[in-house]
Amino acid sequence: MENNLPIHLQEVVFGSSDPNISKKISKLEKEGKLKKIAPRLYTGNLEESPETIVRRNIFTILGELFSGAVLSHRSALEFQPTSTNQIFLTYTYTKKTRLPGLVIRFLKGHGPIEGDNLLSGDVYASQRERAFLENLQTSRKSGPDSKTLTYSEIEERLDQIVRVNGEAELNILRDRARDISEKLEMGEEYKKLDKLISALLTTHSSKILTSPLAIARVFGVPFDPHRYELFEKLFRELNQFEFRSFEEKNTELNSFRYFAFYEGYFSNYIEGTVFEIDEAKKIIETQMPLPARSQDSHDILGTYKVVSNRTEMSVTPKSAEELISLLQYRHKLLLSAREDKTPGEFKSKNNFAGQTFFVDHALVKGTLMKGFEFYSALNNPFAKAAYIMFMISEIHPF
Repeated sequence: MENNLPIHLQEVVFGSSDPNISKKISKLEKEGKLKKIAPRLYTGNLEESPETIVRRNIFTILGELFSGAVLSHRSALEFQPTSTNQIFLTYTYTKKTRLPGLVIRFLKGHGPIEGDNLLSGDVYASQRERAFLENLQTSRKSGPDSKTLTYSEIEERLDQIVRVNGEAELNILRDRARDISEKLEMGEEYKKLDKLISALLTTHSSKILTSPLAIARVFGVPFDPHRYELFEKLFRELNQFEFRSFEEKNTELNSFRYFAFYEGYFSNYIEGTVFEIDEAKKIIETQMPLPARSQDSHDILGTYKVVSNRTEMSVTPKSAEELISLLQYRHKLLLSAREDKTPGEFKSKNNFAGQTFFVDHALVKGTLMKGFEFYSALNNPFAKAAYIMFMISEIHPF
């Protein structure tokens, strides 16, 4: 679309062997309507920095300037420069070149093969299986200067494949990688990939794994890494503040039970189980459900039984196992009249509210166990309460 604009209005303009276009570019540059930002590269954007322009148009630029190159190694999985502004391309030679704000590392190797993805112009990106093989090559550098991701990062990407699409997809990746390794003579890299996948699928020793996420899967407690990062952010934030302490005002039994009544009433109300106050009082006082609304009545009763018991409300979990046991026990009490909801058992299918999707049902136990680590490390009572409420709401285990 941009190529239909007059040259001086285009953000990226490439030098041309066509003498007419070349003269036009030269004239516009002298008039101050175009600015040269790199060899064979001009821009009509005179307001933003060359670094910003190059970053925004990186794939277009690569496709025009380096025909036949393949975005490869870590760049084929990350699709962005590293923190040290490096991007890796497999090309016809090994060399390092620079554009404003960007270092392009060319690695001599095989050009695009069937299955590689066309990015822009005539530049490709390594297909997923090829990219994993490339990332298992030996690298002389480390960190963001390395052409490869760390083993831990590779394991986490493989784990994500299992988490989203199941073990069958990982086996498909392995089969495709085997074929590609033969074409590209990457037999050693394939052996490494095969071992990692076998370890993740527990058909090979897990001792080679380094990622906590991958290790957790092998031991049967995979967790949601994105929620774990979210919990860590909340943990750090809660640790930045000193929270005021409040004395318990409901010390008398009647006061405590009145408070419990309204807590039970409104916790059901916000879930759509609505009673008149007098109806709810009658259910609690008689311990009998209303005949016309037996299940709803039992919800109110079950909630009240839990929150009106001072001993029960004093229980706090000392371990992740205790937390899981406590959640399942209380859920069973709360929904004892709803057998169709499998009271006391974690969800067996995924759930959501609006556009919010809660933790995958297969990751509930592991995410609770990992999230509990931050709960244990908090000291302030309010901070612990706020954290555990958010964590359980975000996981939505039932």
